[in-house]
Amino acid sequence: MGKTTTTPHDTGSGPDAGSGGRFGRALRSPLGWMLTGIVGVGLVSALTATGPGPVPVLGAVVALAVYWAVMRRVAGRPVPELARRGAGREVLLGGGIGLAFVLVSALLITVFGGYSFSWAGNGFLPVVASAVAVQAGAAVTEELMFRGLALQALEQLWGSRVAVTVTGLIFGAAHLIAPGADAWSALAIALEAGVMLGAAFLWRRSIWFVVGLHFAWNLAEQLLGIPVSGHTPEGLFTVDVHGSALLTGGGFGLETSIVPVVIGVLLALRMFSLARRSGGFRPGRRAAAETRG
Repeated sequence: MGKTTTTPHDTGSGPDAGSGGRFGRALRSPLGWMLTGIVGVGLVSALTATGPGPVPVLGAVVALAVYWAVMRRVAGRPVPELARRGAGREVLLGGGIGLAFVLVSALLITVFGGYSFSWAGNGFLPVVASAVAVQAGAAVTEELMFRGLALQALEQLWGSRVAVTVTGLIFGAAHLIAPGADAWSALAIALEAGVMLGAAFLWRRSIWFVVGLHFAWNLAEQLLGIPVSGHTPEGLFTVDVHGSALLTGGGFGLETSIVPVVIGVLLALRMFSLARRSGGFRPGRRAAAETRG
């Protein structure tokens, strides 16, 4: 290499410093810390999601630590969405909405002749303990990736509306790998889950709230014996499905029934309204710059 009269640190013009500087800036950008966090949390999920006993719950704890580290050390931002104060209240509130969402949807489908339930006889405590562990792990890791990382990063760039739309579509598309998935199932999940959970986050600005909603939703489905996104894990009940798949969701499960899609969209609209009143909508960098200009 040629002789230099100044160090790269002093000038910032050396090849190593330039590359390092560009890499550091890219890593600290919204897309950089989003991808870093998604890879980290996703890896934890892949290693623990199907583990025995409490392994998925331990994985959720590790995923929370990874998320905190990425946000604080890489993104350089606080994490009010993980505030411990009021966390229990947010989980319970979200859980109540998620439970009501599934129970009302299942009840309406049953009233219209789509579902009939019978006791499975698999043992109460083992089934519940396993379901709680699996669904807690899934709810925490998915919400950290989609609402914590992806939504907040895209929101910082392009604003809340774009962030919710994009993450909702991606959330639906991610479920195309589920057994029996098709274009309708992806769209249904994008609307009733992706958009609704995005609206829920804008409203409460709390990971705990959306985790509670997501967890109670999936747990209730599993315990009722309804397939969860094409998977049929062991539940307390078994469900017999009758009639149109548009009503029942068919073999894929409740998510592709028109009933929860309509309810989910109505809930999302209400949450958007509440978020707007509380100042939960935020402009992206370009819109903020234009406003200042």
